Amino acid sequence: MDSKKLVILGCGGHARSVADVALSLGFLTLCFIDDNARPGESIFGYPVLSSWELISPDEWFFFPAVGDNKKRKLQLEVLEKMGWQVATLISATATIGVNSIIGKGTFIGHHGHIGPSVKIGEGCIINSGAIIEHDVSVDEFTHVSVNSTVAGSVNIGKLCFIGAGATIINNVSVRDEITVGAGACVVNNIEQSGVYVGVPAKKYK
Repeated sequence: MDSKKLVILGCGGHARSVADVALSLGFLTLCFIDDNARPGESIFGYPVLSSWELISPDEWFFFPAVGDNKKRKLQLEVLEKMGWQVATLISATATIGVNSIIGKGTFIGHHGHIGPSVKIGEGCIINSGAIIEHDVSVDEFTHVSVNSTVAGSVNIGKLCFIGAGATIINNVSVRDEITVGAGACVVNNIEQSGVYVGVPAKKYK
């Protein structure tokens, strides 16, 4: 498909970041879809619609753009069930290392860095300025937030949230559905579900 049209699912803060990267990549036409869209609403001059009815799917790429990991997972599942073309958005200012794999429907924001031999799963968010170093695995629908640092040979599970400015040191594993608070530093494996904060990171709840 040669289309430079993109449907963005959602109209929150992350959807705006998605739109910014899409425009920088040369997408010419955007449309946002959100159940709570107001009549006449627009973002950056592009319409926000409440349904798919005015969209001809064959002419558009689609992108799941809700920040909530579980909701974004549902968005991607719907798109795949419908057989619609799902975009993967990597900012032109991001760097991608040799032998790295980026999953479908993943977003890599401005100035993000993906080192060599990294695997990023489907539907992930690697946000602006985040660093994912060599030989890291980030499983599907995980969000690594702005200016976070993930050192080499780390494994991060599904549906995790790594807060802004957090650090995970090398050779550490973080299981599925873990939240690491902003500014925290993970120095040991995390095996128990919960929220981890502080330096070094400890379970908060």
